[in-house]
Amino acid sequence: MTPTTPPQPEPAPELGLAAARQLLGAQPFSRLLGARITAFGDGGATLEIDIREDLHQQNGFLHGGVLAYAADNALTFAAGAVLGPSVLTGGFSVQYLRPATGRTLRARATVVHAGRRQAVTRCDLLTVTEDDEETLCAVAQGTVLPVTTRSS
Repeated sequence: MTPTTPPQPEPAPELGLAAARQLLGAQPFSRLLGARITAFGDGGATLEIDIREDLHQQNGFLHGGVLAYAADNALTFAAGAVLGPSVLTGGFSVQYLRPATGRTLRARATVVHAGRRQAVTRCDLLTVTEDDEETLCAVAQGTVLPVTTRSS
């Protein structure tokens, strides 16, 4: 009897910055917020959103939901750079450190560990001033899972 080798997963298709931008642009909510990907690849992704008054909460700070959105998408895009474009967030947590104020929200995510079944990612959420000074306002960590399409 000859031992059989279990099937190996296919390598993740190459996904570049242009394709990542196209995927983000296909998300209506991302378009509503004006989100953009400014860096992508090698297990990392950076997403930015201009901070505007209509994204504030009642005290004049960027709403925590906007920070959570940015973390979720940056985490998932970073994992997609390793796992391929068909991924979904399995779960994530955000720790808010200080109120978010400034010109731009920058979510910079990196893959901490990737296997065949999941990737663990980390994201720093920073605000950027007019002078391009960054201030850390939140951190996030998440798990991203590859998905397979089901045929009927």
